[in-house]
This record gives sequence, C-alpha cells and structure tokens, in this order.
Amino acid sequence: MVDAGVFLLTEGLSVRVFAPESTDCDLVVFEGLEQKKILPLAKSDGFFTGEFPDHASGTLYKFRLDGQGPFPDPWSHFQPYGVHGPSQAVDHGRFAWTDHDWRGLPMEKAVIYELHVGTFTSEGTFAALSEKLEYFRDLGVTVLELLPVADFPGEFNWGYDGVNQFAPARCYGRPDDLKALIDRAHSFGMAVILDVVYNHFGADGNYLGLYLPQYVAGDRGTPWGPALNFDGPGSKPVREFFVQNAIHWLEHYHFDGFRFDALHAIHDHSREHILAEIARVCRERLTGRQLIMIAEDHSNDRLVIEPQEKGLAMDGVWSDDFHHQARVLSCGDQDWYYSDFSGCVADLAATIRQGWFFTGQYSQYFGRSRGTSCDDLPRHRLVSFIQNHDQVGNRPFGDRIHHRCGQDLYRALSALLMLSPYTPLIFSGQEWAAGAPFLFFADHKPEIAPMVTEGRRKMFEQHRKLLDGKDLEHIPDPCAQKTFLASKLDWAEPAKEPHKEILRLYRDLIALRKTGLFPVGPEEYSVCDEGESGLVLDYRGRKQILFNLGEGKQEVRIKGSGWNTVFSTFNKDYGASPDDCHFLQEASGFLVRMEKSGAVMLAGG
Repeated sequence: MVDAGVFLLTEGLSVRVFAPESTDCDLVVFEGLEQKKILPLAKSDGFFTGEFPDHASGTLYKFRLDGQGPFPDPWSHFQPYGVHGPSQAVDHGRFAWTDHDWRGLPMEKAVIYELHVGTFTSEGTFAALSEKLEYFRDLGVTVLELLPVADFPGEFNWGYDGVNQFAPARCYGRPDDLKALIDRAHSFGMAVILDVVYNHFGADGNYLGLYLPQYVAGDRGTPWGPALNFDGPGSKPVREFFVQNAIHWLEHYHFDGFRFDALHAIHDHSREHILAEIARVCRERLTGRQLIMIAEDHSNDRLVIEPQEKGLAMDGVWSDDFHHQARVLSCGDQDWYYSDFSGCVADLAATIRQGWFFTGQYSQYFGRSRGTSCDDLPRHRLVSFIQNHDQVGNRPFGDRIHHRCGQDLYRALSALLMLSPYTPLIFSGQEWAAGAPFLFFADHKPEIAPMVTEGRRKMFEQHRKLLDGKDLEHIPDPCAQKTFLASKLDWAEPAKEPHKEILRLYRDLIALRKTGLFPVGPEEYSVCDEGESGLVLDYRGRKQILFNLGEGKQEVRIKGSGWNTVFSTFNKDYGASPDDCHFLQEASGFLVRMEKSGAVMLAGG
C-alpha cells in the first residue's frame, strides 16, 4: 500500500514521498513563503525517505524533484497559503476527541442535510457551522453531508475542483476546526459524511502528475477533465492513493462515510471496482463503526447497492427520477434531461412505487435504455430529494423549486419527500424556503476564469428554455465574488414570515417520520394516482397520506371508518388555511376535498 506523506515522530518528522520515475528528491523547508533549507532524501523502491528530528508539527515544506520545483506535496494534510504554496506538517494526535462511544448511524435512520460550508453561514467556516449544530438537532437532522472540502484554488468553489485530496480547504479553517465540528456533531447524535470527488482533479494546482505520471487515464475523459487511471497500466498506486484518502478522512477526522460524486465518470473495469474496494477496505479497517457509503449515479443500476459479491456494496444511491418528476410537475421544465419526464401524477406515483421511474425503458435524453428493477430492494437504500446542489446550482440562475412554484404546492411536495419510504435529503435552506439562490461559482486564475464563464454560457445556449427569456449575458459570472456571496443563506429569514412557517412544517414532518413509520419494505406500502392531481400513499392499510399536487380542487376517497387526521399541510401554523381542506363522511368511507395543493395523513381505518 502506498502510504506517502509527512508524518510526526516522537521527535521530528518522517518523510516518505512516492515518485517512482524521479531520480532525486529533496525536502525544501520554508518559513512562511520564504525558502530556508534543502534536505536530501534517500531513494528506495520508488520512495524517497528521510527522518528529521529538528523539525516538527507546523513545519512548512515542499519537494524538489530532479532539481525542478519545489512543488507542494500531493499528500499534504494542509495548505495554509493555498494550493500552490508550501504544505504544512500536521499533528493529528494533538486533538482531544470526546466521541469515544460514538458508533455511527445505520442508513435506515438517515435524514440527510446537504450543505456547502462556504455559503451556509456568513463566515463560511467550519467553526461557524459548528455553532449551527443545535439548529440541526432541533430540526431533526441525523446526517450532515458536506460538499467537498478538499482544498481548491482560489477563495471560493463548489469543491469539485479540489486538488489537495488530503487537506481541508484553508478558507474554511484549520484541520482541528473540522475535527471540532465532527466531534461536536457526534455529541448531538449526528453523523457527518463527506462528498468526495474520485473521478477527476481540478485544472489548477494539481501536482500529483509530477510525482506519479500514471494517475491520468489518457484515453478517457470526463466532462471536467481527464479521467483517473483506475484500471490501466500503472493504476495500482493510483487506486491506493484514493483508498488511503478515504481512510484518512475516516481515521483522522472521524467522518462517518462518503457520498461519492459522479459514479458514471469513474472509469474502472477492474474485477473489483474502486468504490467497492474503498467500501470493503474501510469497513475492514473500522470494524467498530457504522459507515454510510452513498453513490451519485444516474444509471438507475441496482448493482450500485448490491452486496460485494454482485455489486459495489454501497449503502445508498441518489435517485434523480423523483426530483425530475417533481420539478417538471411543479415548474413545467421540459428542456435538457427533463425531456424524459412528464411530471404527471401517474408517473410520479410510478416512480415512488418502483423506486425510480426508468427501470429499463428507452431514454430519449441518453439515447439508450436506462435503469433496472429494484422492486425487491429496501427503500431506504434510495436517496430522494426535491433540491440538491446540482439540481439547483446547475440552473442558469440557481433558482430553487420554491422560487418557481406556489407555497401550497411546495408544502405538498415537501410532505411527499419527507413521508415517502425513501431516505430524504434536504438541501441548504430548503427547510425554510430560503430566498438565496445557489449559483455555480469557482474562483479561478485569469488564464482559466474566462473559459469557465464562457463554458457556462455555451452550456445554456443549448437549453435556452431554462433562461426564461433572458439573454446568456444575464447568467451570473461563476468566477465573480458577488456570485458566491449571493449564494450565502440569510439567517434572518427563519424568524420571518413565510419562512418560519415552512421551517415549522419541516420540523414536524421530520418528527412525524421518526414515529415508527419507517423503514418499510417494498411490499409494505402502495401508491396510486387519483384523478389529475390526486395521489394516495398507503402504509400497510393503517396510515394513508393523501396529496393534491395540482393547482385546483381535488377529491380523494378512502374506504373504511375510524380514520383520524394525524397531519395536514393545511394547518395555519404552516401558513395555510384549514378551510381549504374538508372531510366528509360517506357510506363506504371518507371523502377528502382539497381546494388547493396540500397533503393530509390519516391513521386508523
């Protein structure tokens, strides 16, 4: 196993650099940004090593390869001066952890909250986020999912241009700040998982190729740059680099698992896929902890969550189809990949019934059949959402569903998300209908920034319906600081109308979800559409949730007697009117008449 980097000894530093094609390698010590000392390393079996008792934690350094450089350490644990500056030795043993009894959470208890550290608070730091943990506890969240924190060029970025895979971004804080966040989250009973990008490196500041030229798969690419070499000649150390990276986040920072970005862009035809290997090694290494491994994958392939003998052994997978149906239904989008979805209630019901809508039929957008059946799989293995960073941020103006549809329908869709049998994911500010957009932003150097801006505009030139009649020039410049700042949440909103009513709705929905309704198997619920806008979600004949997902009146009939109202989005505490929902006793059951969009849960029967 390639275990490279700079490590702390009882006295001094141990240096171990993997650069098999280099002849010489030197450790270059810095004070601030000024080079102070050059120390030669000895080569053996592709590694350059040395021990230096006069240097300790906090030492700033780079490496010089065959007289060139010096270059930052691609195994660096911190980059205090940015991705091009000197790396810093980190003492991971100094942090006083208090989570010794923490064993993690199982996937079936997950209520996931996805956020971007830089935009969630005005400060945009790990420390500021830690101060919001009581808020998450009161909301009922059980799993925090951080967008990628591996260090990136510039001062703001989504995180998907990361180049220092082992170093938390210095603009969010120091390593101990991230540890303190996770340690405190565990004290509140919350797991924390990390979004990791194992399909490409960012275009600026990636020095790994100077040490290990084989890391790129030259014959394959991704939409964001060259693909990583997980199955070609020289791929073994590349695989080991990412396995070690996963272990690093779990052991040094006590993360509880990962969300693996864009599985479709990870090219690997090995007998054991790299994600399956990471999942296996991590579980073998941390036997006393419950880990959560989730993949982003748009293929609707059940093999992603099948056991190791058959598949990738992920605990969960993102299910885009639910979002797409909900977005088309609520906002009328039909351009781009939305062209595959009708948004009608019948298709939304089929999506909830099947786990995803495409189970093998032909996709016009992909130009091929898409999906497999997951009828027999536990429903909590699929992660559903009505917003996430991609589905909001990959729109030209970063608009959220509630920016486009009325509050009545937004309340109904929120109830459908939180009371469906799938694991729900809430995206930053969704729970109070945040006013801020979530735009695409990336702070790049002058040589790259214009290409990023132009590429963004060209992408939407092909999908002009999403522009709502505006010109391409109106798309916010992703490389402008004001675009990043516009995406920050306004924490004054949750105390104001109508945001505080929506926040109350989400708190109650999460609490209701935790009353023993879930998890359920595919045989323990049914779903059907009724009329143009009615949908009925039936749990074992004991609880029924009735939805009106249209703008007009909808009547829904249920059989039996003795039904009691457990929950209603027509509650005035949620900013709605109880007069918009009527319950009428009939000879064979109940008639529920909803004058507007909404949801009602009944129990008994």
